[in-house]
Amino acid sequence: MRGDRIRGILRRLRRAERREVREFRAWLENTRNLVHLSVVLFVPLLVALVTALSNALAAFSFFLFPPLAAGTYTLFADPAGEYASPTRFVAGLTAGAASTAAMSVLFTGVVTWAFDIEEPAAFSSALLVLVAGGPVAVGGRLSYVVSIAASSALVAGAFVVWRRKFYSERARYLYQSTRGDDHVLVPMRGDHPEATAMLGARLAAAHEAGKVVLLGFVDESDAAEGAGGPDGSPPTAADGAGESAGDRGEEIPAASPEERRAAEGVAAELEERAAAIRTRTGVPCEVVVAGEDGTPASVAVRTARETNCDLIAAGYETERGRLSPYVRELFRGDVNVAVHRSREGRTTWKRVLVPVRRAGDVAHEMLDFATRLAGRTGRVAVCHCIDREGDRRAAESTLANLVETVSAACETRVARAGIADFLAANAGGYHLVILGSSGDRTAASRFVARPTFDRLEDVEADVIVFDRNRP
Repeated sequence: MRGDRIRGILRRLRRAERREVREFRAWLENTRNLVHLSVVLFVPLLVALVTALSNALAAFSFFLFPPLAAGTYTLFADPAGEYASPTRFVAGLTAGAASTAAMSVLFTGVVTWAFDIEEPAAFSSALLVLVAGGPVAVGGRLSYVVSIAASSALVAGAFVVWRRKFYSERARYLYQSTRGDDHVLVPMRGDHPEATAMLGARLAAAHEAGKVVLLGFVDESDAAEGAGGPDGSPPTAADGAGESAGDRGEEIPAASPEERRAAEGVAAELEERAAAIRTRTGVPCEVVVAGEDGTPASVAVRTARETNCDLIAAGYETERGRLSPYVRELFRGDVNVAVHRSREGRTTWKRVLVPVRRAGDVAHEMLDFATRLAGRTGRVAVCHCIDREGDRRAAESTLANLVETVSAACETRVARAGIADFLAANAGGYHLVILGSSGDRTAASRFVARPTFDRLEDVEADVIVFDRNRP
């Protein structure tokens, strides 16, 4: 009994630890948070390294630290900014150190401007050189210039390694969307299931290990049409080229002959669609047929887990102008969901619009979906809507950080408008709009304003509503 209690405590601790790791990874997927963490970690470490060198080498002056610390912060705080140039950093600080009070500042400004090595910390090094010499001004100042050049070169080298090996490759290390969502389950229901299946296949095609699983349902009416009505037996599954699970020797619950015939008929129809998908995309496509063993959403989530699928691509269904209970139950599951509203059965999407509310894991994953679907010849636009003009610069910076993480060419748009009005006016120029499900909004927020995906009446494009549920 005591052992069971200890094991239970350990399981809860492991779950809490995994949850904390997931939350920390999601926090890091915001580029601003990643940059701030890098500043907190690397600037003190680099200054500590230079301090150790200054203690070991008499040539290193104490006065190099103020400009060096300021310049190091400038590098890491804005890795893609105007002053994030290792050459500018080293040359600017050295030019400032080589320059004497007002004339030093004037000369520093002229020299850095003329050689295009403007660096804010150069002006502090220009003033500190005046006190660095002491009694032997020339020798002391020369030593100061050398120490500034050497220490700044050391910092610049570390910055180059960090930016090339980690910051520029952060999508590979941090963003799970670049590694997941390559096994896609498509419940074949709704108005345009073939279009949704093709969308799932094109998402899966971006990864070599991608696959699509088409899920068909056998309900009471199907069994009744097969032979006079069902007997309430559990579901029958079929996978592959129309063969039943029992044909492969798997243990399955007993099913009536009527249910078997109904399942085989659904499987044969799905296999035809699967063959078309394999021909058009080259993606492996499997078929699963399930009966009425729970709600359609619970069956879909369970099947996704059993077939090792990490994304459910479901058709868009509504009731009284809002998403149906089926879709909302999928959103409450533990598998990522992409709900697809197709207007005309389109199966290619070369122009994709991605509205984002904030930077983070969901925004990165939606952008990854957009680039997969648009392909090399397509066009992806990422947009953010603001309420006041003062928010424009921060919004532009957020979008720039997002598009830096993908290899495809993306345009960014910042609009001073409500998201619903913006989509109504602009979505017609795109084949597809990808939205988030606003799953992180509070109940009070949802009460005040309906989610964007519930206000899509005027959007003249296909729509994906993405809900991130990865456990």
